[in-house]
Amino acid sequence: MFNRTKVLASLATAATLALTGCGASNSGGGSDSSEGSGKDAAASKWADCDMHDGVADVSSVSGQDEDKNVTIGAFNGWDESFATAHLLKAVLEQDGYTVDIKAFDAAPGFTAVAQGDVDFLTDGWLPVTHADYLDKYGDQLDSLGCWYDNAKLTIAVNEDSPAKSIADLAEMGDEYNNSIVGIEPGAGLTKQTKEKAIPEYGLDKLSFTTSSTPAMLAAVKKSQADGSNIAVTLWRPHWAYDAYPMRDLEDPKGAMGGKEIIYSFATKGYEKKNPKAAQLVKNLVLDDEKLSSLENMMFGEDNFAGKDNDAAVQKWLSENPDFAGQLKAGKL
Repeated sequence: MFNRTKVLASLATAATLALTGCGASNSGGGSDSSEGSGKDAAASKWADCDMHDGVADVSSVSGQDEDKNVTIGAFNGWDESFATAHLLKAVLEQDGYTVDIKAFDAAPGFTAVAQGDVDFLTDGWLPVTHADYLDKYGDQLDSLGCWYDNAKLTIAVNEDSPAKSIADLAEMGDEYNNSIVGIEPGAGLTKQTKEKAIPEYGLDKLSFTTSSTPAMLAAVKKSQADGSNIAVTLWRPHWAYDAYPMRDLEDPKGAMGGKEIIYSFATKGYEKKNPKAAQLVKNLVLDDEKLSSLENMMFGEDNFAGKDNDAAVQKWLSENPDFAGQLKAGKL
């Protein structure tokens, strides 16, 4: 079972591999882990992806879908999972599909797609986080491509503050109340910051406080209301980048680690039976700006706060009137 804290831990694992110079193959990077073989296999296949590979105008796809009833899997606690699932639901329903979204933890979610109980999911994190599921179920899944390529751990600051690099915090600590605000003590992001970023950049004189993600976001909101500077641990994708003008500090030493790619996976044979719905999923491409604004509309406390995902997506589409047509045409 993977939850959001687990994914941050997995990203921290990816960061450690990057710091050891293992490269895309992760060779020698996971020998002490019982999950190492799956991660090694996935790394060589899934570490790179062209988000525009395989895109095409849905209207040009030959053949008709056998079933216009679609079931999409989404992972509990993963905002981008529900954001993309409800976004695709809205666009599919424009063309007469009936769409159901089912929520799972990651492990049963991959199982459901492999067994054909769910048509596809949009939140496969590779080459690290979900590598073992691809190792286990890969021959029962079809890739429908990747749609986001910047999943990573960061230290972020308010956009108008002076620091440009994590290294700047060592000399500019007083500009940030001599502190870095973290999230949960047990999160991989917390461990990465404490064990890698702080010593690598000589930030030991700064206070590193941890409590919870909501507390960190509350601190960001308060600082921006006060007009004060703040440095926090954060990750992409996250709606905070849209709700609060934030930017990542440069990380020239790679202390926060590398990036992961998010893929969509369908049950084996889905594309052959339902070529048009599958093509629509393959056409999905979201950059940080679009994804954070969509997530903020859905989950930001000043917007829908997770209470009506379908209504949130409809409002977002009304504010991005070209998006649905571009998605169908493969021109995102």
